[in-house]
Amino acid sequence: MYERLDVLRERARGELERVQGENTVDNLQGYSERESFTNLFSGRFAQLSSVERGLCFGRIDETGGERFHIGRIGLFDEEYDPLLIDWRTPLAQSFYRATPAAPLGVTRRRHIRLHGRTVIGVDDDVLDLDALQDADRSTLIGEAALMSSLGANRTGRMNEIVATIQTEQDEIIRSELPGALVVQGGPGTGKTVVALHRAAYLLYTHREQLARTGVLVVGPNTTFLRYIDQVLPSLGETDVVLATVGELYPVVEATGAESAAAARVKGDLTMVDVLAQAVANFQRVPDAPIEFKVDQHELVLRPGAVRKAKQKALESDEPHNPARKIFVRRILKVLTDQVIDKIGRQYVGEEDIEDVHKELAEDDRVQGILDHLWPELTPQLLVSVLLSSAERLTEAAPQLSEADRTAILRPIDAPWTASDVPLLDEAAELIGELDAAVSARRQQAAAAEAEAADAWKYAREVVQVQLEATNIVVMPWEIEQFANLVHRRTQLVDNPGTVSERASADRSWVFGHIIVDEAQELSAMDWRLLMRRCPRRSMTLVGDIAQTGTDAGVKSWAELLDRYAPRRWRSAELTVNYRTPTEIMTVAGGVLAAIDPNLRPPISVREGDAEPWLRAVPAAEFADALTAAIKAEREAIGDGRLAVLVPRPRYDELAAILEDVARSNDPAILDAPVALLDATQAKGLEFDSVLIADPAGIIAESDRGLSDLYVAVTRATKRLGVLADGDLPEVLSGHRQ
Repeated sequence: MYERLDVLRERARGELERVQGENTVDNLQGYSERESFTNLFSGRFAQLSSVERGLCFGRIDETGGERFHIGRIGLFDEEYDPLLIDWRTPLAQSFYRATPAAPLGVTRRRHIRLHGRTVIGVDDDVLDLDALQDADRSTLIGEAALMSSLGANRTGRMNEIVATIQTEQDEIIRSELPGALVVQGGPGTGKTVVALHRAAYLLYTHREQLARTGVLVVGPNTTFLRYIDQVLPSLGETDVVLATVGELYPVVEATGAESAAAARVKGDLTMVDVLAQAVANFQRVPDAPIEFKVDQHELVLRPGAVRKAKQKALESDEPHNPARKIFVRRILKVLTDQVIDKIGRQYVGEEDIEDVHKELAEDDRVQGILDHLWPELTPQLLVSVLLSSAERLTEAAPQLSEADRTAILRPIDAPWTASDVPLLDEAAELIGELDAAVSARRQQAAAAEAEAADAWKYAREVVQVQLEATNIVVMPWEIEQFANLVHRRTQLVDNPGTVSERASADRSWVFGHIIVDEAQELSAMDWRLLMRRCPRRSMTLVGDIAQTGTDAGVKSWAELLDRYAPRRWRSAELTVNYRTPTEIMTVAGGVLAAIDPNLRPPISVREGDAEPWLRAVPAAEFADALTAAIKAEREAIGDGRLAVLVPRPRYDELAAILEDVARSNDPAILDAPVALLDATQAKGLEFDSVLIADPAGIIAESDRGLSDLYVAVTRATKRLGVLADGDLPEVLSGHRQ
């Protein structure tokens, strides 16, 4: 298999070098087509390189005697006979779903573990012992592949689980595309990695549809996105947008911090009405007539005329900026009529009237009045002015309490925060584009349409001939995909880039599918933004209501999705904990019971080698005890990774006394032996050992503090330690050592 991989990779490299050379591929004309071939061959070379590690990880022996090897991609020999079956194909499904009770025609499933290109482990699952031949019985090998992968040291990056996908996970991964799928699961059940493998599966199964529109993966923070960023490339998929909600408004960097109260207020749907009223407050009617002079003409703009112009603009149902054109046109007509009446209508013709209209439109005094009565706005201007003015907030948000308005009040030059981004997106919908932006977009669209008139016909005629002339085995769907690529390249001469690059730069981009991790954390305003990005509601939402750490988060999946996708959503549940040993989940179970006695933790598949320890020390000894505990944990885990989780209010204090600990603002924190994080920053991550410092402080940090503590307790794969300065919280006191 590796020999075939090397052959195909070298052929891709050769074709790439040939296309990039001085002489273009025969029959290809122009830079756009050459660039398309370059992207195709470079993408193929990158894919063949990215699957090098663990290329083949399994084999299924069928009752009829056939054997198929399962791997990251499909490989075929020169006669197009399969050497390796892509894990996403229907044929490979039995590798994940066959059981002794329902073997699905499989007698033996073999798990293969590789180090580089060397086999280091083979594990057999016997599914139909009676169907095995004597020769096969003598070669059975058993060593738990799943347990081996679970017990391995963490690397600072999430690993794919393509070799060890379990039945309940596989059913979710291969679930149908349409509609919204909610995956509820407790900590350690593999929600995130299942969602990412689902993205790879959907891109493989529905490539023609999703390749044009792309897939968006939304994570809770940038640290988490770095943690998962190698999973999809390792599965051969690179054209996916990874982003937080705070990164979904182009040109805005949401780097600011804010209080939990401010985030709660901004995340509430009340802000929809507040923003709409803020826009309306910029559409003014004067209290008294406005008198002014243009040239030698004394003009007057009366409140009644302005009110009528405003009404006509609002009746158009256009956003603020496009409606402004209607308002301006009506006001200019009123003023033009006044000038013409003063001159005498019997003395002017249509051209004279047009000249007067143009002169008024270009007059600085008239422009100033129009800008005062109905100014052009941008989302950034609207939101920053609104949140920086107590007076404007009072006018736009009388339904908010004074405390809530105070919570979101901030300086006009304050940095944007993550909860500002949905407000900016809502404002963009209410305001619409500026006239200049609309004009530029229309011109660009017209130019692209003219240039692309014959592109599709050309692409279909040329592509198959050119691809079949290469020495690379090309799948039929790749021919169609490449034809689409050439066509798009011609259309987008002035807007180059991959689908993910263009999607990231376009606020109004509509994705074919959206995956949301830690979905329970998103506010109602966050969801409005995401639903605009996916009108078809093709989504995979993974999360755990018990881990909701913010008052603005989701309280009920049904309440959320019945609003946006009634009768178009379904749910699935992951019930098995693959991350956390039984001993640690016993501690976590007490915290979960305090959150909601009706909730049950997921069942752990393994026991650990170390009992959790929980210790209380006097406050004066806390710093020394914490330093000693970190040293002891590092010695215990060797090359593994340790996370020290602390209350957010004490982060700076504890960071100042700890040495050789990576801080949360360090881009390399995931690769560090010891990482200092607060509980919310640890969401979705896992470490060999976790040391929780001041659990009572985590609980007291917010109204959802118990949920944050539950998150903290369940991040460990091997060891858990808890150190309190003072008494241990009641939910943990039963485990004191």
